[in-house]
Amino acid sequence: MGLLVFVRNLLLALCLFLVLGFLYYSAWKLHLLQWEEDSKYDRLGFLLNLDSKLPAELATKYANFSEGACEPGYASALMTAIFPRFSKPAPMFLDDPFRKWARIREFVPPFGIKGQDNLIKAILSVTKEYRLTPALDSLRCRRCIIVGNGGVLAYKSLGSRIDDYDIVVRLNSAPVKGFEKDVGSKTTLRITYPEGAMQRPEQYERDSLFVLAGYKWQDFKWLKYIVYKERVSASDGFWKSVATRVPKEPPEIRILSPYFIQEAAFTLIGLPFNNGLMGRGNIPTLGSVAVTMALHGCDEVAVAGFGYVMSTPNAPLHYYETVLMAAIKESWTHNIQREKEFLLKLVKARVITDLSSVI
Repeated sequence: MGLLVFVRNLLLALCLFLVLGFLYYSAWKLHLLQWEEDSKYDRLGFLLNLDSKLPAELATKYANFSEGACEPGYASALMTAIFPRFSKPAPMFLDDPFRKWARIREFVPPFGIKGQDNLIKAILSVTKEYRLTPALDSLRCRRCIIVGNGGVLAYKSLGSRIDDYDIVVRLNSAPVKGFEKDVGSKTTLRITYPEGAMQRPEQYERDSLFVLAGYKWQDFKWLKYIVYKERVSASDGFWKSVATRVPKEPPEIRILSPYFIQEAAFTLIGLPFNNGLMGRGNIPTLGSVAVTMALHGCDEVAVAGFGYVMSTPNAPLHYYETVLMAAIKESWTHNIQREKEFLLKLVKARVITDLSSVI
């Protein structure tokens, strides 16, 4: 009798051991598979193996497009392929129901609009336009280019290629007149903040939209002054003198959604979160913000004038002035190396095209 009990207990223990072993093995295999899956991506969620070959499903989708034809949804499809966390398209500009946007409502500038409701409402009540132009909105496929201010644009003769894009985005006060051969003559959007805006009214292009990128609360206050044609105080918290007049009518003025500043900083570049506040090294440059915007609002995206060639310290830093590359100092606000890594991923995977071939 005692022997039977012993054998029964032994068999029960063996069964329990086998069950636990199977569960442990299954959990280990699941963990291994998950690790293998995770190991395909970097810490931000980008594919580690980036190459210029289109994924099979996208190659099939775009196989019937003739060479040079605009391919609808191309940039966002490729972006999602290399970065599955890429969200659905977001509107370029703040519109009337902006306060419903949870992603920007809880953050103060530059990453959101918290505390700016009244100022933004006052601005939008006068501008009353939240989209691109009717002609651009009606396009079946939009090709966009972000023109940076880098000296790498000098003597490249890219002007005609830049002007060939449907939407040409320029940044801050980068001039066009006198540099058309290298930078083109067309401007669709000029994105800037108060300190970066052109200070002479005659410098502004007649047919372009003026777009504010609000990095601090004073920026929204400044735009309200501009829209209402009120007196601008140069000592209103700005770090340098600002434009006191912008020769644009209210319907030609937009506010860039702070969502793109937030997404560029924390999701795509991986800058320090700092509790959602502006801090050391966590502010993306306007160029990277504009690229992020274009990934949501354009079907094909290109850049020109991006990238610093540090190996040539005597090369021009910007295409429109004599300051040299050697003048670059470590920035308190930006992390140029991280941004370069971000843009390089997009170029390698053909999400964007670099006309200057410097990134």
